[in-house]
Amino acid sequence: MMAALLALTLAPLPLQQPVDSGAGRPCQVVIDSVGGNYHEIQVRPGEKNSYAGGGVLVHCKGTGSTLAADSVALFGGISRFDMVGHVRIRDTALTLDANLASYYLHEERLEAHNHVVAVNRANGSVLRGPNLTYYRAVNGIRDTMEMYATTRPTIEYRQAGAADTVEPYIIVADRVRFKGNDRMWAGGNTTVDRSDLSTRSDSMALDQTSGVGVLVGKPRVEGKGDQTYTLVGTRIELGLANQEISLVKALGQGEATGQDWRLTADTIHMGLANRKLQRVFAWGKKSRPLAVSSLHTIQADSLALDVPDQVLTEARAFGKAYSASRRDTVKHKDLDWISGDSLTAHWIQARDSTGTQKSTLDRLLARGSARAFTHLYDDKDSTATPSLNYTRGTRILITMKGDKIDHVIGDKADGLQLEPRPPAPPPADTTKHSGRP
Repeated sequence: MMAALLALTLAPLPLQQPVDSGAGRPCQVVIDSVGGNYHEIQVRPGEKNSYAGGGVLVHCKGTGSTLAADSVALFGGISRFDMVGHVRIRDTALTLDANLASYYLHEERLEAHNHVVAVNRANGSVLRGPNLTYYRAVNGIRDTMEMYATTRPTIEYRQAGAADTVEPYIIVADRVRFKGNDRMWAGGNTTVDRSDLSTRSDSMALDQTSGVGVLVGKPRVEGKGDQTYTLVGTRIELGLANQEISLVKALGQGEATGQDWRLTADTIHMGLANRKLQRVFAWGKKSRPLAVSSLHTIQADSLALDVPDQVLTEARAFGKAYSASRRDTVKHKDLDWISGDSLTAHWIQARDSTGTQKSTLDRLLARGSARAFTHLYDDKDSTATPSLNYTRGTRILITMKGDKIDHVIGDKADGLQLEPRPPAPPPADTTKHSGRP
């Protein structure tokens, strides 16, 4: 009786579809040992229930798959196989631990409950949660395996082919669904976390085949590290490659913020490499790109920012481009501006008075219908009123020296220079010419 063949279909539970030794057909499970008792009950002619306890070991005939539980039961009438207590499934593709598991043979559905831990041996992904339902891919029933989990399971998600040393994404949601080897959906207060990045949304979809992820329902992406950033929008798309996120794109009401800047636009496209922000593109008609920091503002129909390793070096604005700057926010609050059909701003790295490394504006170049209005201060007299310069031309270049304007140079330009009003002369001393002795 210990070696009786039970005609049932039993498949291991993977996070990704394992190699099916039976080519999608039911396999025969062989009982290898029973530590306690075994008995059968004849329910009706041709139908019986089988029970075994005290620690039961079985394997799927012709494969290396093994199953173990404290006790098992096979209900022939409803074609259900139950495993109770310390359930362990070991397969070449997957390991599964749980306290309870039931396999519904006609539907090729396996349900695991109570402290479920499933590990995909192909990529190392781990799912932990209170329950898991697995629909096996079987010829004539379904061509792609599916898996569901509810009550906020936690997933250590790794992509197939990624190096073992790559840090996984920790995904938590009210419910998750897997289909095939490379598609996943999560719904209900979905969070994704890793040391370099985190996301929050009502729901999420990942498709490794196309390398696309989608966040909807108040989506939010946060970049971590020395230079943090946040991106929100109506919908956020992610570009995925080799376990890394290479693209974060906000579609509709996009808003990106950093430690000293804020960018708004209909669409914001952020490119990443080496887990850091490298470039930003923004465009839109309903909401034109607007970048604002404590000292600078840039607006245009479209905007491109170069930020290698999250350090701002250049901004390019196209279509009714406008930039405004102030020298500081304490002594010199007057606003300088420059505009044109296109605009290029370049920053260099410099240290401020405290020795902190920061991006400092080096030059501004406007092309096509260029206009500029600037304030020129007297460095020798900090209390003097600045002179005012208005320039227009086909091309205007403003160069900076430190934190102040050094030169304003225009091509085919004209303009107006207004010098400060000279100080009033001292009042005349009338006592010397009064005619009195």
